[in-house]
Amino acid sequence: MRCVISVLGKDQSGIVAAVSGLLSECRANIDDISQTILDGIFSMTMLVTLDEEAAGFNEVQERLAAVAEEKNVQITLQRQDVFDFMYSI
Repeated sequence: MRCVISVLGKDQSGIVAAVSGLLSECRANIDDISQTILDGIFSMTMLVTLDEEAAGFNEVQERLAAVAEEKNVQITLQRQDVFDFMYSI
């Protein structure tokens, strides 16, 4: 299943490592990634493919919520088809 992950928060070391490490543990593939820092605000968008046999959408979402709390950032996981529909209007 293809998904979009958005991360937003105050820039700090370890955000990319925490998110990508979690995705690796879940056997998810990072298909594309974009990140930027604007005046101390970190923003990252990832297009990933989840291996649902290893970890389903809900499990990945719960684990990303724990990373978000640990790093004090906002992380959103959306199915790509839902994301595409929301922004096609």
